[in-house]
Amino acid sequence: MWLRILAILTKELKQLSRDRMTFGMIVMIPLVQLMLFGYAINTDARHLPAGLVDMSGNSQGRALVQAVSATQVVDFIESYQSIAQAEEAITAGHVKAALVIPADFGSRLISHPQAQTGQGAYFSRPVAQWLVDGSDTVVASTIKSLRTMPLSEVLGLPVPESTATMEVVMYFNPEQRTVVNIVPGLLGVILTMTMVLFTSAAIVREREQGNMEFLITTPVKPLELMLGKILPYVLVGFVQVAIILGAGKLLFALPIRGGLESLALAAMLFILASLTLGLVISTIARTQLQAMQMTVFILLPSILLSGFMFPYEAMPVPAQWIAEALPATHFMRMSRAIILRDAEVTQLGFDALWLLGFCALGLLVATLKFNKRLD
Repeated sequence: MWLRILAILTKELKQLSRDRMTFGMIVMIPLVQLMLFGYAINTDARHLPAGLVDMSGNSQGRALVQAVSATQVVDFIESYQSIAQAEEAITAGHVKAALVIPADFGSRLISHPQAQTGQGAYFSRPVAQWLVDGSDTVVASTIKSLRTMPLSEVLGLPVPESTATMEVVMYFNPEQRTVVNIVPGLLGVILTMTMVLFTSAAIVREREQGNMEFLITTPVKPLELMLGKILPYVLVGFVQVAIILGAGKLLFALPIRGGLESLALAAMLFILASLTLGLVISTIARTQLQAMQMTVFILLPSILLSGFMFPYEAMPVPAQWIAEALPATHFMRMSRAIILRDAEVTQLGFDALWLLGFCALGLLVATLKFNKRLD
């Protein structure tokens, strides 16, 4: 009996060693997860892009900006002339927050520096105000911590660290409900999982079922075949979008502030990009099992690096480069901006054009790869 078991064991090990894809997954998946969780994933958000509305125009206002910048929580990347401009930038996702320094900033420091109570010191009125994108609860909580930052350098007085010196206004999610941020992100994760998986086996399935020779003899051109493979799943993708948003609205009171036409356009671009990515995988894989295995290497980074679970801004720069190459990252920004912040597609032009370019490139690569197989 043991000899027969040993024979089967030897056979399986030899077969496993010949299957490069499976062997690669055995080695690469633990390494990829270790690198992602140990190096790229970070919940401690730093260097968040922020805007500045400085109405004071004095040295004390500049000292406040320097003090905030020294915390390394935010990086002031843009200055605005009015609060309306800052609000528009937050809605479009250009910045995560904006610091508003009022015109009477100096008088606030001098005439109402602080009041004393039994519990310590506090400012009788805030010296400045933060406008924060509350749709991302992790980022919002990080910036919210700045309201009690010490301002000793600005005031020239010892101020306790617990003193509330700045007011924080949360936009789009004032209750700080995590589900508000999670549900729009689920659109990207679920569509990535299903759309890539569906089409990654499309060409491989034809080969395994013996239909490839039939397709070669037909007058169907490679581009026509690629389009015919992905178009049926576009409807499936929209059905999934309707299910997720409908359930989110019904079960979790998800606020859908944006226009449905903008959301439909963003979903269309992402669905097509995901489907063409699956087609590229399908032209590379030799079996449906290999296609499913290759899909894992797309799905795992899409969940961890796209901003779905962890803040994009908290990742190191190399991880952000990888994230920018994933369609899910761009759609995650668009879906949250449209659903939660009532943004227009025109305000999200970079992400929309990136998805459109990815779709065209993926379709071209899949068509060329299939041409080679015809030869």
